[in-house]
Amino acid sequence: MFNIIYTIVILIVYIISIPFIIIFSFKDKYRESLPSRFFLKNNPKLKPNGIWFHSCSLGEAKAIKPLIDKFNIDDIRLTTTTNTGFGEISKYNPQSRYLPFEILLPFWIKPQKTLVIMEAEYWYMLFLISKLYGAKIVVINARMSDNSYKNYLRFRWFYHKIFSLVDKVYAQSDIDRDRLISLGATNIEVIGNIKLYKLPQTTRELDKLNSLIITGASTHTGEDIIILEAFKKFKEKNQNSKLILVPRHNFNKIVDLANNFANINNFTFSQYSQDKTLNSDIVVIDILGELINIYSISDIVIIGGSFIDGIGGHNVAEASQFGCKIISGKYYANQRDIYRSVSGIKIIDKEILTQTLLSYKELDSSKILRQTDIKPILEYLK
Repeated sequence: MFNIIYTIVILIVYIISIPFIIIFSFKDKYRESLPSRFFLKNNPKLKPNGIWFHSCSLGEAKAIKPLIDKFNIDDIRLTTTTNTGFGEISKYNPQSRYLPFEILLPFWIKPQKTLVIMEAEYWYMLFLISKLYGAKIVVINARMSDNSYKNYLRFRWFYHKIFSLVDKVYAQSDIDRDRLISLGATNIEVIGNIKLYKLPQTTRELDKLNSLIITGASTHTGEDIIILEAFKKFKEKNQNSKLILVPRHNFNKIVDLANNFANINNFTFSQYSQDKTLNSDIVVIDILGELINIYSISDIVIIGGSFIDGIGGHNVAEASQFGCKIISGKYYANQRDIYRSVSGIKIIDKEILTQTLLSYKELDSSKILRQTDIKPILEYLK
């Protein structure tokens, strides 16, 4: 009865959403993903009888790469829900797709040996149909942030149904394990965050500039102006310094913001897609895939997604492998285990970012304390 009611509800949601989906499909950001996910346009079914990995974001897609490299590529199936995630998994295997919306899954899914879910992609219909087709279901890198946990608890009965379909869970931390147990998960093993297993490496070598390089990494709306204002004060005391902004989204918006800020304050400005010299006072990296290269020449890294509530931070280990001095806001709940595994992170309120930058000589260089072993996951999947 529950399955019938759930199917009716998501069908109603799907029908109501169609006009909005069509409208958003005209935006460049969603031009490919929405038609694929909601209308199955250019989104053929995966081949059957494989090991199916589903991830969401670009970071998650990168984190599963060391895992899938351990298998025969012909056995791997990959799905995601985001443009950036799809761009990444498409590099690994031609059997890469956007995950359709739930109501379409019964018509799209083919039987697979195993479904591997990355972190927190808990789609009931995905789990149910896969299980009915005989798949073993495994959740890896499972986490439960403070905010998410509060929301999940309100629907504990629903997540009990989801986790009743799961065969094995690999959690990031003891806290995550305990929270997952309270939601009905069983057979849980804590192995740490697999994003620490094999960190992204530089794709090309950049020359270290004869300047003090501050990088605002994976910034979100509202954080760029905070960093720009702090850099303005910092530049007054440290003329031989440059700011590199690497926004998570909205490249054009941040280019305009930083360009206007530079003009007002008599700074030089450039956007990376047009000028790759990095010689300007302020540079916006407006193309994907360059952050790890920028980290390699950075002295100070300000971690985006951590100064405003609701994002949960980003992976500090990627910068710490280069010994950068790292400044973070206090909102890093989604990266809690990685933060515990890295020393030298300065965690502050956004109001004292300028003061912290000006005292940069007192900051410690970051260092990775421990890394994660993916052997337990491989042994279970094989």
